[in-house]
Amino acid sequence: MHLFRTIAELRIWRSQQASRSVGFVPTMGYLHEGHLALVRRARAENETVVVSIFVNPLQFGPQEDYDRYPRDLDRDLYLLEREGVDAVFAPSVSEMYPSGFSTAVVVTGPIAERLEGEARPGHFRGVATVVTRLFGLVQPQRAYFGWKDAQQVLVVQRLVQDLALPVDIVPLPTVREADGLAMSSRNVYLSPEERVAASAIPRALFAALERFRSGERAAAAFRELVQRTLTTTPVRLEYVSVSDLETFQEVEYVERPALLLVAAWIGTTRLIDNVLLDPGAP
Repeated sequence: MHLFRTIAELRIWRSQQASRSVGFVPTMGYLHEGHLALVRRARAENETVVVSIFVNPLQFGPQEDYDRYPRDLDRDLYLLEREGVDAVFAPSVSEMYPSGFSTAVVVTGPIAERLEGEARPGHFRGVATVVTRLFGLVQPQRAYFGWKDAQQVLVVQRLVQDLALPVDIVPLPTVREADGLAMSSRNVYLSPEERVAASAIPRALFAALERFRSGERAAAAFRELVQRTLTTTPVRLEYVSVSDLETFQEVEYVERPALLLVAAWIGTTRLIDNVLLDPGAP
C-alpha cells in the first residue's frame, strides 16, 4: 500500500494507473466500520482503491472541534492495508491549501442551506471545495459515501451533476452499533453514560420508521414522536426534520421518498442521524 503526502507524488502514481478503474473513499480518518464498509465496496467494484485521510479545516466553524477531532494515522493505515487498499493520500493542510489558495465551491438552495447548512454556516462550502479538489487529484470513476451524512451525500451528488464531473457517487447504508447508534468518529467523545444515552437517537428514529411502515404519512406525527421519545433522556434535540429526498424541502405528508433527520447534543457532543421514509419500499 502506498502512502502519499504530496500532490506531486499522487499525480505521478495516478498517471501510472490510467488504464485501471479507481474507486475513491474520502475520509477525515479515525476510521471505523462504517468507513471500512465503503472501502470493501470500493474494493469489490474497482481495480484500484484510493482512500484520503484529511481533516478539512474549511468545513469546521470557529467554535467547532477541528483541533480536537480524533486523529490516529498509524491505526488508520493498519486498517486500510488489511482491506487491500492500494493508496492512501494523507496531505497536510498547507499541501491542500497552499499560500494564496482562494477558490471555493458553493452549492446553493435548500439542499445546502437548510438544517446542517443553517446550523453550521460554511460547512458545505468547505465540503464542496475539498471534494472537488480531491476528485480532481484522484480522478476516480466511483466515489463512496455513507448515508449517515445524508445531506452531505445529496450536496455531493448535486455538485457532481451540476459540474458534470466524471465520477459516479455510490452511497451506502449507515453502519450501526449493536444498539443502533450510527457509527461516527465523534462517538469517541462520549463518556460511558453519554454513550448509553445516545442510543435514544436511533430508538426514536426507528420508532418513527415503524409508525411509517404501519401506514402513517403525516410528517408532524414523526417529528412529534421523535421529540417525545427524546424528552425524557439526556439528549438535547437541535432539530428534527422530514425533508423531501429530491428537493430537500420540509414536507407535511410523505407521498414520495423523504428523510427523517435529527441533530442532537449529548453533553458537548453533537451527533446526526437519519432514516429513509420511502412509500415505495416493501
